[in-house]
Amino acid sequence: PRVSMEGPHGYISASEWPLMVFYMVMCIVYVLLAVLWLALSACYWRDLLRIQFWIGGVIFLGMLEKAVYYAEFQSIRYDGLPVDGAVVFAEVLSAVKRTLARVLVIIASLGYGIVKPRLGALLHRVVGVGLLYLIFSIIEGILRVNAVSHSVLLCDIVLAFIDSCIVWWISFNILAQTMKLLRLRRNVVKLSLYRHFTNTLIFAVIASVIFIIWTTKTFRMSKCLSDWRELWIDDAFWRFLFSIILLVIMFLWRPSANNQRYAFSPLVDEESEEEEKEPMMNEAFEGMKMRGVKSDSNGTAKPNKVVSDENIWRQ
Repeated sequence: PRVSMEGPHGYISASEWPLMVFYMVMCIVYVLLAVLWLALSACYWRDLLRIQFWIGGVIFLGMLEKAVYYAEFQSIRYDGLPVDGAVVFAEVLSAVKRTLARVLVIIASLGYGIVKPRLGALLHRVVGVGLLYLIFSIIEGILRVNAVSHSVLLCDIVLAFIDSCIVWWISFNILAQTMKLLRLRRNVVKLSLYRHFTNTLIFAVIASVIFIIWTTKTFRMSKCLSDWRELWIDDAFWRFLFSIILLVIMFLWRPSANNQRYAFSPLVDEESEEEEKEPMMNEAFEGMKMRGVKSDSNGTAKPNKVVSDENIWRQ
């Protein structure tokens, strides 16, 4: 016999109902962000930076991810059963989006397209970190769908370790070097951009630590789970936090009429250095010419008996 239980919101459970509403709202938000980003990119398509294409890709994947999750919850609500393969597809899509999101933060911290035109030798590290996170994210999602708790915990530990390494790599290495380079170049515009970006990442790290402490105390260490209505926050918080980071990145790197002031421009610094070197070279050259001339006793100049460079080349 088949037992079916239907509540005021259909077959969906009371703990999952707020999560479905959350995905619906986030799907609408991502659609609006995608339309806005597409409109700005179309207006200033001639001056788009490389990192702005990455931002557009992450927005599109985020929109698709939220739509798939919302459709899955809608299927459970009305039919009581998930669509075959839809949950796994949603987890794989979520893993790809989270991986690209972390790669986006890394290349933004590296100054890709702003401080340096290409990643160079760091490209292999970025790709390696991204692939490692993608593999474990997909494994963790599939195991969680199949309710393999022990393996899920192991994957969660690995993912947390990778996230910690990424935060350490960004905070103490990449971002510090990028801002140091901008200070040396005295590029106030780009330095201001990266200061806002740094403050955003600091806020995200502090918020993550506070939330981890709260969830550990409320859900993990509690013998009797009385706040079951708040279970959806455990999943929604991380997606909401990344949406805030993405929104800040969109605002900082938005396409605009002044887009090229953030673009990589090595010739500006090199030309200024050459302009400073030219007067020094001219003075040194004049001094060398004056050394090659000796004054006579009557005050007239007399050249030294040294073969000049022109005579050497004529020979």
